[in-house]
Amino acid sequence: MPSTYNSSAAEKTRENHAILNEFYPPLTLDKPRRSPMRELISTVLSHRTTHADEELAYDRMLDAFGDWAGVLAAPTAELAHAIRTTRWPDTQAPRIQEILRRIQAERGEFALDFLAEWPTEKGMAWLNDMPGIGLKTASLVMLFNFHKPVLPVDTHVHRIAQRVGMIGPKASADKAHQVLLEQLPKDALTLLNFHKHNYWHGQKICFYAKPDCARCPLKGFCNYYLEHYGPATPEALAATPNQWNTAWGELAH
Repeated sequence: MPSTYNSSAAEKTRENHAILNEFYPPLTLDKPRRSPMRELISTVLSHRTTHADEELAYDRMLDAFGDWAGVLAAPTAELAHAIRTTRWPDTQAPRIQEILRRIQAERGEFALDFLAEWPTEKGMAWLNDMPGIGLKTASLVMLFNFHKPVLPVDTHVHRIAQRVGMIGPKASADKAHQVLLEQLPKDALTLLNFHKHNYWHGQKICFYAKPDCARCPLKGFCNYYLEHYGPATPEALAATPNQWNTAWGELAH
Protein backbone atom coordinates (compact mmCIF):
# COMPACT_ATOMS: atom_id res chain seq x y z
CA MET A 1 0.00 0.00 0.00
CA PRO A 2 1.39 3.45 -0.92
CA SER A 3 2.61 5.68 1.87
CA THR A 4 0.53 8.56 3.16
CA TYR A 5 1.46 11.78 4.96
CA ASN A 6 1.07 9.97 8.30
CA SER A 7 3.30 7.05 7.35
CA SER A 8 6.42 6.33 9.35
CA ALA A 9 9.79 7.61 8.21
CA ALA A 10 10.86 4.09 7.23
CA GLU A 11 7.69 3.59 5.16
CA LYS A 12 8.31 6.87 3.35
CA THR A 13 11.90 5.87 2.62
CA ARG A 14 10.83 2.57 1.11
CA GLU A 15 8.08 4.23 -0.94
CA ASN A 16 10.50 6.92 -2.12
CA HIS A 17 12.82 4.20 -3.42
CA ALA A 18 10.03 2.22 -5.08
CA ILE A 19 8.61 5.27 -6.87
CA LEU A 20 11.89 6.85 -7.97
CA ASN A 21 13.17 3.46 -9.10
CA GLU A 22 10.33 3.50 -11.64
CA PHE A 23 10.51 7.23 -12.38
CA TYR A 24 14.24 7.36 -13.23
CA PRO A 25 16.34 4.90 -15.24
CA PRO A 26 17.54 2.01 -13.05
CA LEU A 27 21.28 1.64 -12.58
CA THR A 28 23.41 -1.49 -12.48
CA LEU A 29 26.64 -2.31 -10.68
CA ASP A 30 28.78 -2.14 -13.79
CA LYS A 31 32.33 -0.89 -14.14
CA PRO A 32 32.81 2.17 -11.89
CA ARG A 33 32.46 5.53 -13.61
CA ARG A 34 36.06 6.43 -12.67
CA SER A 35 39.05 5.02 -10.82
CA PRO A 36 39.08 4.98 -7.00
CA MET A 37 41.80 7.63 -6.81
CA ARG A 38 39.96 9.88 -9.22
CA GLU A 39 36.68 9.35 -7.36
CA LEU A 40 38.35 10.33 -4.10
CA ILE A 41 40.17 13.43 -5.31
CA SER A 42 37.36 14.58 -7.61
CA THR A 43 34.89 14.39 -4.74
CA VAL A 44 37.21 16.54 -2.64
CA LEU A 45 37.31 19.06 -5.48
CA SER A 46 33.51 18.95 -5.90
CA HIS A 47 32.66 20.44 -2.49
CA ARG A 48 30.28 23.36 -3.13
CA THR A 49 31.44 23.32 -6.76
CA THR A 50 29.58 22.54 -9.99
CA HIS A 51 30.41 19.33 -11.80
CA ALA A 52 31.77 21.28 -14.78
CA ASP A 53 34.12 23.31 -12.57
CA GLU A 54 35.19 20.18 -10.68
CA GLU A 55 36.06 18.44 -13.97
CA LEU A 56 37.94 21.51 -15.19
CA ALA A 57 39.96 21.69 -11.98
CA TYR A 58 40.81 17.99 -12.13
CA ASP A 59 41.92 18.18 -15.77
CA ARG A 60 44.02 21.31 -15.18
CA MET A 61 45.66 19.67 -12.16
CA LEU A 62 46.75 16.56 -14.08
CA ASP A 63 47.69 18.57 -17.17
CA ALA A 64 49.94 20.77 -15.05
CA PHE A 65 51.59 18.09 -12.90
CA GLY A 66 51.24 14.88 -14.87
CA ASP A 67 50.39 12.29 -12.21
CA TRP A 68 49.77 11.92 -8.48
CA ALA A 69 53.49 12.07 -7.70
CA GLY A 70 53.66 15.34 -9.59
CA VAL A 71 50.64 16.72 -7.76
CA LEU A 72 52.20 15.81 -4.43
CA ALA A 73 55.53 17.40 -5.35
CA ALA A 74 54.00 20.57 -6.82
CA PRO A 75 54.36 23.92 -5.04
CA THR A 76 51.11 24.25 -3.13
CA ALA A 77 50.40 27.72 -4.54
CA GLU A 78 50.73 26.38 -8.09
CA LEU A 79 48.38 23.51 -7.29
CA ALA A 80 45.86 25.97 -5.84
CA HIS A 81 46.07 27.98 -9.06
CA ALA A 82 45.50 24.87 -11.17
CA ILE A 83 42.31 23.99 -9.23
CA ARG A 84 41.12 27.59 -9.02
CA THR A 85 37.65 26.75 -10.41
CA THR A 86 36.85 24.97 -7.12
CA ARG A 87 35.23 26.81 -4.26
CA TRP A 88 38.22 26.95 -1.90
CA PRO A 89 41.41 26.17 -3.86
CA ASP A 90 43.75 27.51 -1.16
CA THR A 91 42.22 25.05 1.31
CA GLN A 92 41.82 22.13 -1.06
CA ALA A 93 45.37 22.20 -2.47
CA PRO A 94 47.23 21.38 0.78
CA ARG A 95 44.43 18.98 1.73
CA ILE A 96 44.85 17.01 -1.50
CA GLN A 97 48.60 16.88 -1.02
CA GLU A 98 48.24 15.62 2.54
CA ILE A 99 45.82 12.90 1.37
CA LEU A 100 48.29 11.82 -1.31
CA ARG A 101 51.17 11.94 1.18
CA ARG A 102 49.33 9.66 3.60
CA ILE A 103 48.23 7.19 0.94
CA GLN A 104 51.79 6.88 -0.36
CA ALA A 105 53.25 6.59 3.14
CA GLU A 106 50.78 3.93 4.27
CA ARG A 107 50.38 1.94 1.06
CA GLY A 108 53.58 2.59 -0.87
CA GLU A 109 51.68 3.71 -3.98
CA PHE A 110 48.87 5.98 -5.10
CA ALA A 111 46.14 3.34 -5.20
CA LEU A 112 43.05 2.35 -3.23
CA ASP A 113 42.33 -1.09 -4.69
CA PHE A 114 43.08 -2.73 -1.33
CA LEU A 115 39.77 -1.34 -0.03
CA ALA A 116 37.93 -3.95 -2.11
CA GLU A 117 39.19 -6.63 0.26
CA TRP A 118 38.62 -4.75 3.49
CA PRO A 119 35.43 -4.98 5.55
CA THR A 120 33.13 -2.02 4.93
CA GLU A 121 33.52 -0.52 8.40
CA LYS A 122 37.32 -0.72 8.26
CA GLY A 123 37.45 0.93 4.83
CA MET A 124 35.07 3.69 5.87
CA ALA A 125 37.10 4.39 9.02
CA TRP A 126 40.36 4.51 7.05
CA LEU A 127 38.97 7.00 4.54
CA ASN A 128 37.27 9.12 7.19
CA ASP A 129 40.59 9.49 8.96
CA MET A 130 41.96 11.39 5.95
CA PRO A 131 41.92 15.21 6.13
CA GLY A 132 38.78 16.65 4.59
CA ILE A 133 37.19 13.24 3.93
CA GLY A 134 33.75 12.94 5.48
CA LEU A 135 31.02 10.33 5.33
CA LYS A 136 29.76 11.46 1.92
CA THR A 137 33.14 11.20 0.18
CA ALA A 138 34.06 7.94 1.87
CA SER A 139 30.66 6.46 1.00
CA LEU A 140 30.92 7.50 -2.65
CA VAL A 141 34.27 5.75 -3.03
CA MET A 142 33.17 2.62 -1.17
CA LEU A 143 29.83 2.31 -2.99
CA PHE A 144 30.74 3.42 -6.52
CA ASN A 145 34.14 1.72 -6.76
CA PHE A 146 33.90 -1.28 -4.45
CA HIS A 147 30.12 -1.90 -4.27
CA LYS A 148 30.06 -1.78 -0.49
CA PRO A 149 26.60 -1.38 1.15
CA VAL A 150 26.92 2.26 2.21
CA LEU A 151 24.82 5.30 1.33
CA PRO A 152 26.26 8.66 0.25
CA VAL A 153 24.08 11.53 1.47
CA ASP A 154 24.78 14.72 -0.47
CA THR A 155 22.83 17.97 -0.29
CA HIS A 156 20.13 16.69 -2.66
CA VAL A 157 19.52 13.42 -0.83
CA HIS A 158 19.54 15.24 2.51
CA ARG A 159 17.08 17.90 1.33
CA ILE A 160 14.62 15.41 -0.11
CA ALA A 161 14.82 13.15 2.94
CA GLN A 162 13.92 16.10 5.17
CA ARG A 163 11.15 17.43 2.95
CA VAL A 164 9.46 14.06 2.45
CA GLY A 165 9.82 13.08 6.11
CA MET A 166 12.30 10.20 5.82
CA ILE A 167 14.41 11.89 8.51
CA GLY A 168 13.70 14.58 11.07
CA PRO A 169 13.66 18.23 9.97
CA LYS A 170 16.79 18.98 12.00
CA ALA A 171 18.74 15.79 11.25
CA SER A 172 22.23 16.48 9.94
CA ALA A 173 23.62 14.85 6.80
CA ASP A 174 25.82 12.62 8.95
CA LYS A 175 22.79 11.52 10.97
CA ALA A 176 20.90 10.89 7.73
CA HIS A 177 23.58 8.39 6.68
CA GLN A 178 22.78 6.29 9.72
CA VAL A 179 18.99 6.68 9.68
CA LEU A 180 18.48 6.00 5.97
CA LEU A 181 20.84 3.02 6.02
CA GLU A 182 18.75 1.48 8.78
CA GLN A 183 15.61 1.94 6.67
CA LEU A 184 16.94 0.38 3.46
CA PRO A 185 18.21 -3.10 2.55
CA LYS A 186 21.95 -3.55 3.07
CA ASP A 187 22.37 -4.09 -0.65
CA ALA A 188 24.78 -2.08 -2.78
CA LEU A 189 22.53 -1.98 -5.86
CA THR A 190 19.55 -0.73 -3.86
CA LEU A 191 21.67 1.92 -2.16
CA LEU A 192 23.25 3.01 -5.45
CA ASN A 193 19.84 3.53 -7.04
CA PHE A 194 18.44 5.27 -3.95
CA HIS A 195 21.39 7.68 -3.93
CA LYS A 196 21.44 8.45 -7.66
CA HIS A 197 17.67 8.72 -8.06
CA ASN A 198 17.37 11.18 -5.18
CA TYR A 199 20.45 13.02 -6.47
CA TRP A 200 18.78 13.42 -9.87
CA HIS A 201 15.48 14.33 -8.23
CA GLY A 202 17.12 17.12 -6.26
CA GLN A 203 18.82 18.45 -9.37
CA LYS A 204 15.83 18.28 -11.69
CA ILE A 205 12.62 18.56 -9.62
CA CYS A 206 13.09 19.04 -5.86
CA PHE A 207 15.17 22.21 -6.17
CA TYR A 208 16.47 24.07 -3.14
CA ALA A 209 14.39 27.07 -4.18
CA LYS A 210 10.98 26.72 -5.83
CA PRO A 211 10.78 22.92 -6.18
CA ASP A 212 8.69 21.71 -9.12
CA CYS A 213 6.08 19.99 -6.95
CA ALA A 214 3.55 19.65 -9.77
CA ARG A 215 5.90 17.26 -11.58
CA CYS A 216 6.96 15.37 -8.44
CA PRO A 217 5.79 11.74 -8.05
CA LEU A 218 6.35 11.92 -4.27
CA LYS A 219 3.64 14.50 -3.59
CA GLY A 220 1.21 11.93 -2.19
CA PHE A 221 3.27 11.50 1.01
CA CYS A 222 5.68 14.45 1.07
CA ASN A 223 5.51 16.69 4.15
CA TYR A 224 6.71 19.70 2.16
CA TYR A 225 3.87 19.31 -0.34
CA LEU A 226 1.32 18.89 2.43
CA GLU A 227 2.58 22.02 4.22
CA HIS A 228 2.55 24.22 1.11
CA TYR A 229 -0.36 22.86 -0.92
CA GLY A 230 -2.42 20.64 1.34
CA PRO A 231 -3.15 16.97 0.64
CA ALA A 232 -2.61 16.04 -2.99
CA THR A 233 -5.94 15.80 -4.80
CA PRO A 234 -6.80 12.80 -6.99
CA GLU A 235 -6.50 15.14 -9.97
CA ALA A 236 -3.01 16.26 -8.94
CA LEU A 237 -1.90 12.67 -8.41
CA ALA A 238 -3.37 11.55 -11.73
CA ALA A 239 -1.56 14.37 -13.55
CA THR A 240 1.84 13.43 -12.15
CA PRO A 241 4.21 11.94 -14.75
CA ASN A 242 5.15 8.31 -14.16
CA GLN A 243 8.62 8.45 -15.69
CA TRP A 244 11.39 10.90 -16.36
CA ASN A 245 10.96 12.48 -19.80
CA THR A 246 14.30 13.00 -21.54
CA ALA A 247 12.87 16.16 -23.08
CA TRP A 248 13.13 17.75 -19.61
CA GLY A 249 16.92 17.63 -19.72
CA GLU A 250 19.87 15.29 -19.50
CA LEU A 251 20.45 13.52 -16.19
CA ALA A 252 23.77 14.29 -14.56
CA HIS A 253 26.80 12.00 -14.18
